[in-house]
Amino acid sequence: MGIISTSQGHTWPNLLRTFPTGPSHPSHRMPEGPELHLASLFVNEACRGLVFGGCVEKSSVSRNPEVPFESSAYSISATARGKELRLTLSPLPGAQPPQEPLALVFRFGMSGSFQLAPSDALPPHAHLRFYTVSPGPGLALCFVDIRRFGRWDLGGEWQQGRGPCVLLEYEQFRENVLRNLADKAFDQPICEALLDQRFFNGIGNYLRAEILHRLRIPPFEKARTVLEALQQRRPSPELTLSQKIKAKLQNPDLLELCHSVPKEVVQLGGKGYRPEGREEDFTTFRAWLRCYGVSGMSSLRDRHGRTIWFQGDPGPLCPAGGKSRKKSKETQPGRKDRKEDPPPPSKAPSRARKARRDLPKQPAAQELEQTSLQQDHRAPRIPKKGKRRGRAATSGRRRPQKTKTDTPSLEPEGTSAS
Repeated sequence: MGIISTSQGHTWPNLLRTFPTGPSHPSHRMPEGPELHLASLFVNEACRGLVFGGCVEKSSVSRNPEVPFESSAYSISATARGKELRLTLSPLPGAQPPQEPLALVFRFGMSGSFQLAPSDALPPHAHLRFYTVSPGPGLALCFVDIRRFGRWDLGGEWQQGRGPCVLLEYEQFRENVLRNLADKAFDQPICEALLDQRFFNGIGNYLRAEILHRLRIPPFEKARTVLEALQQRRPSPELTLSQKIKAKLQNPDLLELCHSVPKEVVQLGGKGYRPEGREEDFTTFRAWLRCYGVSGMSSLRDRHGRTIWFQGDPGPLCPAGGKSRKKSKETQPGRKDRKEDPPPPSKAPSRARKARRDLPKQPAAQELEQTSLQQDHRAPRIPKKGKRRGRAATSGRRRPQKTKTDTPSLEPEGTSAS
């Protein structure tokens, strides 16, 4: 596994792993609550004992605001809540000019992460940089965001409207959901409601699939129907405390899994989030997955264009005309595996047409979307593929046609508050 080392000897695994599907199609899973929590742990561990100084440097291409902070000596700390991370810059005693601490709140978008790197070898796409001062080698804490959907705001306030964190504020989170079941958000399918950050702050696409799969809840069951039963759930007063805890662990409900499943990801320790994208480093997380992008599971697009993975019946609110597709055990071929039709023999156009008709069809796996670890902001629709007729050359030969594989479909985070 890749390791980041600080001058104090602290180490921590990188937090975001890119899963490449070809030179022009980087794909990865979007940072969700566990990734933001792990990022805060990384910042606190990697920056412990480091002294930063000077101005905060923003890349020229970022549309985020400048950070008006300059100090001769300051420290950096972080805390996370749901899908947000707060970074606090605190001037050290005697630092010049005298000023109050400054806080920034980050939302990682599709590809945000923090990395600590040598100041003379910054990683690509480092859009915000905090530099250390001597003694010790020059380092830079960088907010790296290849797709530039990540955002930071000055002031340190959590985004208004987001609910309690599913990881760190479980009791408040549970109460907020059950108290607001009359909200129209719960008229939606449960798979869509789970992405509403007003109620499920920290849940994203892979987490919703894993949570629903463990309880065998159809993704397109009405959210209110699923959650109303939890209002009546009360442990028997005759049970002891240890018996109540045991019963909860053995038979968790949906809201409890919204807390415990993200905790499992955190306990993986950041394995598999390495930017270099080496396949062997990602096996821990992929082995943990039970449903999301797993062979044999089905997938559908919800009303917002995001793909939900599931097993069995999709539920009564399944989008009209939606066709479930099953994940094949075959892998989608990379660019080097794509085949070309052989050129037809010259001066025999009729035989060429017959040869093309007799060619074996492309494997079905090549037509499946490669969504196991992919997400995007715009969720473009996949255009329908039509036959392309080539004009015969003067020699009588037709230009060989390349068979196409679908461009990986990409999914957004999906809420008004996300």
